Order: sequence, then structure tokens, then C-alpha cells
Amino acid sequence: MALSAFTAAPAVAADDWLFWNPGLGSSRSSQAPSSSGGGFFDGLFGGSGGGSNGHTSGGNASGRHVVSFSPRHAPGQIIVSFADRRLYYVHRRGQAISYPIAAPRPQSRWQGTMRISRKQVNPTWTPTPEMRRENPRLPSYVPGGHPRNPLGYRALYLGSSLYRIHGTDAPWTIGQPVSKGCIRMYNSDVADLYNRVPVGTKVVVTWNRYGYSG
Repeated sequence: MALSAFTAAPAVAADDWLFWNPGLGSSRSSQAPSSSGGGFFDGLFGGSGGGSNGHTSGGNASGRHVVSFSPRHAPGQIIVSFADRRLYYVHRRGQAISYPIAAPRPQSRWQGTMRISRKQVNPTWTPTPEMRRENPRLPSYVPGGHPRNPLGYRALYLGSSLYRIHGTDAPWTIGQPVSKGCIRMYNSDVADLYNRVPVGTKVVVTWNRYGYSG
């Protein structure tokens, strides 16, 4: 695994929640679900959602499309451009599927080359001690498949790090600089990628711009 950080922040990326850091609110925050008062999770995480099939909480949202891509990248690789806020899956020589992503916050910038070490359907989520110190209201654990699980319904783990490519319970954050380093995608997009890539897939994470359009 080759990693480099742009700041002194530790390479810990258990991804954050809009509600863990109120400063993550953006011009799109009005699209966040409202609290239904229907229970602990509803009040804490911003409204109730649907089941674990990924078709609620923005599960059907997608921005993926096919683009021309540099032929120097071999088919089967994933290129993550935080500058473009896109993930590119090279599915054939000279062509890639482009997916929108959320980028890290300034204090969580990193880049490097890793491989997918594990794939998980309905991953569980446990906030780090730092997260719970900053927001004691966070639960100690969120089960997989819960509509307010910030990892969404699929996760691809990168090397031995805590960085992941994963879904989200907050689709309005895609395209925004809001994560602690994880690569956040729409639930439908990460499900599409999940089905395309095996464990061992090479993932190059960079701040270089590609700027490809369909």
C-alpha cells in the first residue's frame, strides 16, 4: 500500500455523517430528509428512510456515464480523482465509467495506490472515539442495512487502511468536500461498481484532474 497525506491528519477515515459535523451543511442541505420523530435514529440522523435495498435515501440517484479515457490505464483499474470529484472505472482500453463522488474535507486530503481487500454488502458502521467525543449523541454502532447507515448498502475496503469506497445515507453530499477520506458514492452507483470489480482490483487515488466528459 502506498499512501501520502497532504496534512498531518492521521490516516483514519471511518467516514463522517452530516450530523456528526454540522459544518458539512451545503447549499444543497435543504434536500436532507426532515426528522419524522419516529424514533432515536429518525431524530438523530435526519428522518426515516427505506429498507436495505438501496432504493430509498437517494438510492436511485446516479450520475454515472461512459467517457473516453487515457489508454495508458489498463482495463479493470479504478482511478479516483478528488479534483474532478469523480471515480473512473476503466472497463475497456480507452474507455471508463465515470461516477460522481464526495471529496475529503481539506484536513483529510490524501492520495495513494491500494487494492480492494474486501467487499461487503450492508456494512456495519462504528464511529471512531474522536467522532463520539465531538458528538456524544452518536450511537456506538449502526447495523448494516439501516437506512441511516452512512456507509450505505455496499462497501469496498482499501488495503489495510480504514478508507473505503461506499454508499451513503446523505445523497445530497455527493459532489461536496465533506468526507474524512472515504470515497462516498450514490448507493445505486456503488452497487453498480461493486458488481464489476473483484477483490484485488487496483485503486489509484489522486488529486490530478482528468476532466473527461461523456
